[in-house]
Amino acid sequence: MPPRAIICPHCGKIIAGDESACSWCGTARSHPWWRLLKPTRDTARTDWVAPALLAANVVFFAVSLILNFVSHSGSILTPGNNVLLLLGASGTIPIDRYGRIWSLVSANYLHGGVLHLLFNMLALRQIGPWVVREFGASRMFVIYTVGGVFGYWVSYVAGVPLTVGASASLCGLIGALLYFGKNRGGNYGNAVYREVSGWVMSIFIFGIIVPGVNNWGHGGGLVGGIAMGMLLGYNEKRKETPVHRALALACGVITVAVLLRALYGVFPG
Repeated sequence: MPPRAIICPHCGKIIAGDESACSWCGTARSHPWWRLLKPTRDTARTDWVAPALLAANVVFFAVSLILNFVSHSGSILTPGNNVLLLLGASGTIPIDRYGRIWSLVSANYLHGGVLHLLFNMLALRQIGPWVVREFGASRMFVIYTVGGVFGYWVSYVAGVPLTVGASASLCGLIGALLYFGKNRGGNYGNAVYREVSGWVMSIFIFGIIVPGVNNWGHGGGLVGGIAMGMLLGYNEKRKETPVHRALALACGVITVAVLLRALYGVFPG
């Protein structure tokens, strides 16, 4: 008896009985759910956002180490607080004392040490393409930017004096995936929700155990990501529109302007 047609657990399309994989997304009909979490071939062709964000974070970390060396601050692989403050760390000190509201953006591209950078970039490498696949490149970048800004705004309101790291933005991406999995449902949606819920719990436990973790930024980023996922929608509900691309362009212009502003403050003229 030939195999029967089934519903693709990834994209929800029909996989015919004589097909070994979905003709829409490339998912094999025999894939277990944890294999469905890997990026598809379509994502590999379109995911330019995550590598670009990764490169920006690495470049700014390199700049912070150069300034660290020049100013004899911090250690070899750990930028000092004065260097991070110059480059756009966020918190009550830079915002209240120096009026640097733009640090809500720049802090997402700074890191306090090589391990801090490594862990966040590994997470971005895993999560970023996944969000691109479900939301599209433009919406992913909007979620990353707004989630990070909201996370650091919550952190500022909570009174955190000085903070950096891409984790607020990453929690925004995690929040969007959490919303996607819960809202989509089905085999794939439920698998996504279970997987991402585990991440949320791990982040929560990590924040309790490890001192110095900005839990306010993580929580704010998560809430911001959930809200943006609901407002923007995901690919299966509606494709990306010119409005989404315009929002991504606006986020890109603001981000570039802020990062250049931070560099200008360090290297005037």
